[in-house]
Amino acid sequence: MSIIDEFCQSKIFIEGLSILRPKTLIILGSGLGDFAKFVKNPVIVSYSDIPFFVQKSIEGQSGELVIGLIGQHPVYIMKGRNHYYQGLTDEEMRYPIQMFKYLGVNNLIITNACGGMNPSFKPGDIMIIEDHINMMGRNPLIGDNVDIIGPRFSDMSEPYSLLWIEKIEEIAKSYEIHLKKGVYVGYFGPSYETRSEILAYRQLGGDVVGMSTVPEVIVASHAGMQVLGLSVITNMATGISMNKLSHDEVLKTSLEAMDKVSLLILKFIAFLE
Repeated sequence: MSIIDEFCQSKIFIEGLSILRPKTLIILGSGLGDFAKFVKNPVIVSYSDIPFFVQKSIEGQSGELVIGLIGQHPVYIMKGRNHYYQGLTDEEMRYPIQMFKYLGVNNLIITNACGGMNPSFKPGDIMIIEDHINMMGRNPLIGDNVDIIGPRFSDMSEPYSLLWIEKIEEIAKSYEIHLKKGVYVGYFGPSYETRSEILAYRQLGGDVVGMSTVPEVIVASHAGMQVLGLSVITNMATGISMNKLSHDEVLKTSLEAMDKVSLLILKFIAFLE
């Protein structure tokens, strides 16, 4: 079976769930799944029910697709995502974003929980992702190119929309929400980084570090999507914080930042209308 046949089966299944045909996909990171409560008349389905959609969820991520309206704007919401450290192949990692592109999605709002490396950051801060550094040693586009999705060699000069960065800054200012801006470093995981790795990533220009987002944005950029990336700094990275790192801390701080993140996304979606 070809990848196009797989896309078709996923498309038939998803379009059979709702009359809505969203152009916007929102991916919610660890501890941020409660944003889905803002969706009107939601249709909710487990990833495991979607043909060819691999599900390997982790704590704090429910592994569900939500379809519905935010205001008058139809959206798909992914409550959680897969990670390379769960043992997925490149094809499995790229499948969700490419499948949503096949469904007609052009806009991606992506969130994550991450560790802060910039000493001017603190837990609870929200950072606009301006760019990223891929330190995963993997690229989800490796393998046969899907020509109907994007070109073999895709441009990465603006993976995060400059126009959208300006817009979210404008929204944040109007609601007196202070945002950071910086570079996200994608780390393979699942272990947290060592003190020396954090020092190296900081010297490379990284401001935060996490185990997601970069693969999805690479695929979204290849597909010609516009992308807005928001990171919640849930802890300071090894060597900056004197505390041991834990996933529980990540979830706790994400929940505390939820109100601000939700307001930003809600107002940004109104801009898309």
